[in-house]
Parts: sequence; C-alpha cells; structure tokens
Amino acid sequence: MDTTNEVKVQEEYIVKLKEINEGKKLKYNILTMGCQLNENDSEKLCGMLEKMGYTRTDDVKNSDIALFNTCCVRENAEDKLFGKLGELKRLKEEKGLIVAIGGCMMQEKHITDKIKESYPFVDILFGTHTLHRFPEDLYRAIEEKRKIEDVIDVDGEIYEGLPIKRDSKIKASVTIMNGCNNFCTYCIVPYVRGRERSRNPRSIIEEVKHLSEFGYKEITLLGQNVNSYLRVEKEKNNPFEEYEGVNSFATLLRAINKIDGIERIRFVSPHPKDFTDDVIDAISDCEKVCKLIHLPLQSGNTKVLKEMNRKYSKEQYLELVDKMKKEIPNLTLSTDIIVGFPGETDEEFEDTLDVARKVKFEQVYMFIYSRRVGTPGDRMPNQVPEEIKHKRFDRLKELVESQIEANNQKYVGTVQKVLVEGESKNNPNMLTGRTDSNKVVIFEGNKNLIGKIVSLKIVSEHMWYLKGEIDG
Repeated sequence: MDTTNEVKVQEEYIVKLKEINEGKKLKYNILTMGCQLNENDSEKLCGMLEKMGYTRTDDVKNSDIALFNTCCVRENAEDKLFGKLGELKRLKEEKGLIVAIGGCMMQEKHITDKIKESYPFVDILFGTHTLHRFPEDLYRAIEEKRKIEDVIDVDGEIYEGLPIKRDSKIKASVTIMNGCNNFCTYCIVPYVRGRERSRNPRSIIEEVKHLSEFGYKEITLLGQNVNSYLRVEKEKNNPFEEYEGVNSFATLLRAINKIDGIERIRFVSPHPKDFTDDVIDAISDCEKVCKLIHLPLQSGNTKVLKEMNRKYSKEQYLELVDKMKKEIPNLTLSTDIIVGFPGETDEEFEDTLDVARKVKFEQVYMFIYSRRVGTPGDRMPNQVPEEIKHKRFDRLKELVESQIEANNQKYVGTVQKVLVEGESKNNPNMLTGRTDSNKVVIFEGNKNLIGKIVSLKIVSEHMWYLKGEIDG
C-alpha cells in the first residue's frame, strides 16, 4: 500500500492547526511509558505537535495538551495512567485542557471502555496503528468539539516521512520493523502492535545517513524481534526493494556500519531462536556494532521456556552464548528475566539462577510476572503467589548485584572509549557518557567534549556507574 497520500493529508491538517494556533503560544506535555519503540513513537508525536506550533513543557499545569503514550506490558502502567488521569480532571474543568491518550494500552478494549466510563473528559483515544492520524484527530477534537476514538484492530501500515523531534542530538533510535509474530504466552505485544512488518531498506539507510549528516554518533535499531528483519516479506513473497545489498538483518548491520559519521550501532531486541550465524559474523566483523548484545533469556528452565512459547531450551541458550563468546571478541551480554511465571516451581527458578551464574550478564532487566488480559499466560492455572514472586525476585536481584559489583572491578585501571552524552544529572560539574558495553561513566571534562568519543581511564566503580579520568 502506498502511504504517501495519507502522510500528505496529515501534513495538511498540521498546516491547518498551525494557522489556528498562530500567536497563541500553546504548550504540550507528554508522558511516555514503556519501551524504546514507544519512546520513538513519542518523538514522532512531538514532531507533529511542534510543527503545529506547540512547544513542550514538563509541567502539565502549564500545558494546553496533555498527551499520554501508553504501554500495556505490565499492570503498573495501567495504575500510573489512571492515577495521572485523575489528577487532570480539575485542569480540564479550569482551563479546557485537551487530553489525548495513545499507544499500546488503547488497543485493549477493556481499557478504552474503562476510560470512556470513568474518565469521560478524555478528548482523544488513538491506537498503535493510527498514530500517524494524530493531526487529523486533534483537528477534529478542536474544531468539532467532540470526542475522538481512532483505534483499529487490523495491522497498520508503515508510514514514512512523519515529523520527528528527537530528545538527543547525539544518539537516535531508528525503528526497522513493527509488530511481532512470536506470541510468547506472557506477552500482549502481538495483540496490540500486530504482526511483523519490516521497513524498506532504502528508508532505513536514508534515515541513518540523514542522522549522520546532523551529527548523530550512535544509532539504536529498534524492533520487537530485529533479527527477523525482512523474514516475513521473504516468506510471503511480499515485494521489497533490496538497497545497498540489504536483504536481511545481517546485511543491514553491514550497510549501516559503512555510513560515515556514525560511530556506534546498537540494536534491541533480538530473539535467541533467530540468532543466525550471519548475524553473529556481522557483529564480529563490524567495528561500529557495539559488542554488548541484549539476549533475552526470560527463564533458565526448559519446561518454563516451553510454556512461555520461547522455542529454545536452557541448553540451546547456553550453547548460543558459548558460540557468540567464541566468535565475537570482547562480547558482553545483557538480558531480560521474568520471575514467577505461572507454574514456576522453586526448582525451576533455580535453573534461572544457574544460567545467570554461568553467563555473568553485564546488565539484567528483572521483572515480576504480570498477568495481561488476553494472553494465554493470564488463563494458566497455578499462578504463583505474589509473596513467592517477590522472594524469588529478591534472590535474583541479590545475585545480579553481586555479579555487577565483581564485574565492575575488571574495568578499574582500564582505558575505555566513552561517548560523552552531556552533563551528569546528579552533578552538573561532571560529564557523563557510556562505554561500548553501555556502562555509565562520569568524569571531569570540558563541555566541548559532549558528542565526542573520548578515552577515559577508569579509576573507581560505584555499582551503577564508573568514574573515569581523561587518559593522557
């Protein structure tokens, strides 16, 4: 489907809103929940709003539009949204604040029904497949003064050329595909973001080249399962334009590695079952691809992994780790782990601890299993009691933190290449940046170093960050 005309229609609505807003000095506030894909979507929403004449404010009390970009992966996101909405009712009554809610949560009917019933002052509801129509939805809400619900259940298209306002001038995220075909039994994502659709290689390469021209140094490629990029298109014989030799995730990494100006390439998230040899070879060969690889584990027990529909065993995961460590020099790994999946026993949880001990992950993102309406996991018997989940989580946390502390010691005395991102949030007299392995480093230095890669000697470790000094 050619989406060019639809994008042009939305550009026309942006122009109309800019004319309506002329001279009014209107402001917007945006709250983003969830993953980096959501953050990338929010950058597009910000881009649209700023082209309409709005400026961003961090204080919702000073805003004319309150925009929420929601996540539905965990239950606490719902609690956060409903709490924030309760706070906005008075602002709506006092100053006519426009309230708009988009993102994954809006693809869940029980959530939109609750919003319409309990928070009738909300003006706009839009889903993951209709984000591009936000200018039209906002125009209609303002001009027609009625509630807008713009949510569709069918898989959306990929819309190129939407405005974008990036949070950083140094690092940028680039979505390479939308949706997911894996249907892990704990996960709601395939139901709210739809099936896998890959962006055209030319669009991705041109976006990265454009970012390079504007001085961006680090690119993170985003997708629910990046290493299956273009797989569906090949399986279904859907036409796509091979551009600069790109016909797979491995060839995409190699093509981006050649782009002048880009100095670091990261990607999230791959799936262990799709980590093919050509991807491993590309990571090893491409000097710009960071050697910290995010490899989601979720559980270390084969029976639990099968019930999660992860399609690999404990042994296969460890074999993949061994292969990657042999093939990729200086490899470090991060992971996701879910504690307390339905039916998980104490003995099965011990397998998760065993994998963590053996792999010695650089970073672990730990989650207590959260039931999601509409997923097979929610309907499973033998739900683990909350008290047991929390006890297991604490054991995993204790192990991971002990490993981080021991792992940090290997950095002390070494010289690390650090991309300087800006001033430290906790100490404006210090600069902060990250190593190839994504370790935060703070150090004293001139602000003209921001945006550059510098060599720092690591002088001490402090659990969640390292301290460095300019080498030489």
